Amino acid sequence: MARTHTLVNARTPWGWTLGGAALGLLLATVMFAPAVWLAGRVQAASAGQVLLQDARGTVWNGSSQLTLTGGPGSSDSSTLPGRLAWRVQPGWGQLQLTLFADCCMQTPLALDLLPRWGGAQLRLQDQRSHWPALLLTGLGTPWNTIRAEGQLALSSQGFGAQWIHGRLALQGQLQVDAIDMTSRLSTLRPMGSYRFVVAGGHTPSLNLSTIQGSLQLTGSGQWTDGRLRFEGEANAAPERREALSNLLNIIGRRQGARSIIKVG
Repeated sequence: MARTHTLVNARTPWGWTLGGAALGLLLATVMFAPAVWLAGRVQAASAGQVLLQDARGTVWNGSSQLTLTGGPGSSDSSTLPGRLAWRVQPGWGQLQLTLFADCCMQTPLALDLLPRWGGAQLRLQDQRSHWPALLLTGLGTPWNTIRAEGQLALSSQGFGAQWIHGRLALQGQLQVDAIDMTSRLSTLRPMGSYRFVVAGGHTPSLNLSTIQGSLQLTGSGQWTDGRLRFEGEANAAPERREALSNLLNIIGRRQGARSIIKVG
């Protein structure tokens, strides 16, 4: 018995050493996981429509070129000018993700991800940024047909999202102003400027209005049972109907001078 006890005592330090080395290796792998791992996860989660190319750094602190595509089998793609940088900071019961695109942001965008029973909550820090509308063409149909150009001004106020048992709830407001938009389907440049407003609440809503321009767009919709149902219409100023005829035929169902837009 004494000999057995001696053998156990002799082996125990080696056991602790090997266990500590394994734990250290695991922590090092997690803390210094390369950014390409994150790129692979994003590509898989987006079904190949969002790519983090030339990823550098780590999962926690890195950068890449952001490319949007039409997915597997599509030849459409568009890449954001410059690089997109990120930082992930674990906190007490939450993760904070900070994003910065040198082409489009004056200040970084901060998002807080909080796990919840049966889901998660995402909170977006109030922010303003400007993005090239041409980036959307990479997503394929119908963006590659319309090929819209102009600037997308994004702003948010208390905006957030919550997923509980598969149901999505939105809070606050998200606004996108599409400024001086053009399309390869029309010779009119610019066609106009437009505003999209997503408002949270018991039944989240989407509203579309025209700020100014010869192409008039209006519409409204709601998210019900996880699906967007939207109805709107496009019209053209009488003196611009010929220049906008091709676009009106594409974006909706034509009814005389109007084009009816329906989603869901």
